[in-house]
Amino acid sequence: MLLEQINQPSDLKRLKVEQLPTLAQEIRQYLIEQLSATGGHLAPNLGVVELTIALHYMYNSPDDKFLFDVGHQAYVHKILTGRKDRFHTLRQYQGLCGFVKRSESEHDVWEAGHSSTSLSAAMGMALARDYKGESNKVVAIIGDGALTGGMAFEALNHIGHEKSNLMVVLNDNEMSIAPNVGAMHNYLSKIRSDRTYVKAKEELEQLLKKIPAIGGKLAKTAERVKDGFKYLVVQGMLFEEFGFTYLGPVDGHDVSKLLETFEQANRVEGPVLVHVMTTKGKGYSPAEADSHKWHGITPYKIESGQVMKAVGNPMYTEVFGNVLMELASQDERIVAVTPAMPGGSGLLKFAEKFPGRMVDVGIAEQHAATMCAALALEGMKPIFAVYSTFLQRAYDQVVHDICRQDANVIFAIDRAGFVGPDGETHQGVYDIAFMRHIPNMVMMMPKDENELRRMMKTAVDYNEGPISVRYPRINGTGAVIDQELTPIPIGQWEIVRKGDSAAILAIGPMIPVAEEASELLKREGLNIRVINARYIKPLDEEMLLQLAKEHLPMVVLEEACLAGGLGGAVLEFYATHHIFNQIVYPIGVPDYFVEHGSIKEQRAEAGLTAEHLVEEMRALLYSRGDNRLSRA
Repeated sequence: MLLEQINQPSDLKRLKVEQLPTLAQEIRQYLIEQLSATGGHLAPNLGVVELTIALHYMYNSPDDKFLFDVGHQAYVHKILTGRKDRFHTLRQYQGLCGFVKRSESEHDVWEAGHSSTSLSAAMGMALARDYKGESNKVVAIIGDGALTGGMAFEALNHIGHEKSNLMVVLNDNEMSIAPNVGAMHNYLSKIRSDRTYVKAKEELEQLLKKIPAIGGKLAKTAERVKDGFKYLVVQGMLFEEFGFTYLGPVDGHDVSKLLETFEQANRVEGPVLVHVMTTKGKGYSPAEADSHKWHGITPYKIESGQVMKAVGNPMYTEVFGNVLMELASQDERIVAVTPAMPGGSGLLKFAEKFPGRMVDVGIAEQHAATMCAALALEGMKPIFAVYSTFLQRAYDQVVHDICRQDANVIFAIDRAGFVGPDGETHQGVYDIAFMRHIPNMVMMMPKDENELRRMMKTAVDYNEGPISVRYPRINGTGAVIDQELTPIPIGQWEIVRKGDSAAILAIGPMIPVAEEASELLKREGLNIRVINARYIKPLDEEMLLQLAKEHLPMVVLEEACLAGGLGGAVLEFYATHHIFNQIVYPIGVPDYFVEHGSIKEQRAEAGLTAEHLVEEMRALLYSRGDNRLSRA
């Protein structure tokens, strides 16, 4: 097998061009087999096999820089750059990352789990190259879906203005995760349909050369004639207007054509854009038939394409989608907004039932947030359904456009907390810290799926400003669902377990952890009060004052970063109320980026387990000289 001979890009260059399609078939089969066991981003990587082979065959990584936008389409790149033997550890705890990671390989020069960053990074690397007087190539590989991100257009504008020598490979598969939307998608569709453009332009050039000389004017205007023809055939030619030389479209599964196009690009001075047409899921029929489902997939059976899913309670995402449909049936003001994640955010059924009230803006979180502000100010009830990690991208809009104007936007923050195999670029542990301090914001987190339903009812009934509900990427607890949806009074916490030895204030999935620790400590004669601190903002001030009155030492437990989290909020409360003798011990995610693995492994690493909590509670009470721990 050819693949067995490839351990570094230099090995690839020993092959003949005629052998590369065979290598592509072997890599494609290798991906299908490996990901059937580990899961991962199958469809995107099946689509870029030949493209990645051609890039490494033509250029010299790591001297030449490859910047993969998002990075989840870099599995083939990993295989060709010496990580084939570790590929079975993909997305596993302490194994290979599912995205590009600089610490893994010198060939990984840019890390990204969020889209639309590659062009700005490529510009930075091109500038650094030029400042240092070097001559290496800089190549950004970006999908058509990522071009809906405004940052990509900012970079296109700057690159074209500076006339920097770099190449952008536009991997056009008509998909990001969900089907692409918007004018850019329609524009690319027009280019795709005009496959005769390049051939026609070449024929026109040949024709002009054959016309007998009729003076210097025709020679001087030849280029303008070709440009006029270009605008006639492909209206706009957006990329050339940005200052790029446009090459393509080219078949992204034809290695020879790709190499020929890259050679042509190498002769171009200034920025060049190579438009590559690929098929997402190429070579595996289930993935080709449903590339949305197979974008990121759990383990599966190769022969049948049957996905191996754990049986359990519905995920919080599904519960959110169902209750939103229920609420939307009662309130015509409700509009669901998502940045290119209708499936991941649980909104596909909503879109079917209320197609006119579902807005997918593409990968454009900033635009989505500001649009939601305007919707709210005009009397609508926008539900901004967004992953915690992607909401980071709209921070300024949340502050400036939503909270400052006190717009009644409802944030449905999915993937709040650890996210498992997606790892450090996607961890949803920062939203409390970057939202809690903003004036006018209300923040909630449910302990179970029934409370999520009640919180969505609370949010829809709330009319006084922005309000957010955050929920994790896990299955629900199997809670009994109330027949009638009732709101939860703003700022009201709940005692879920009584006790007078100490208290644990916990939120979301940390409630069961706190209850388990409380049960373990009960065997040692300690009665630990467990409080569902479901309102992160505003706090339940009455309950906090009562805890201080009882002099109960407390632990604040949250699956969120310690800095700026709920624990900090409780400490701030006591400080501002001049209560200086209250013992508060925050436990949360340490001050580093937690890498990929299972959520269970990530919690264990961060110390968010019942066993660790028991140890901390013992230490806390020992520090007070509590003699009831003498037999612990």
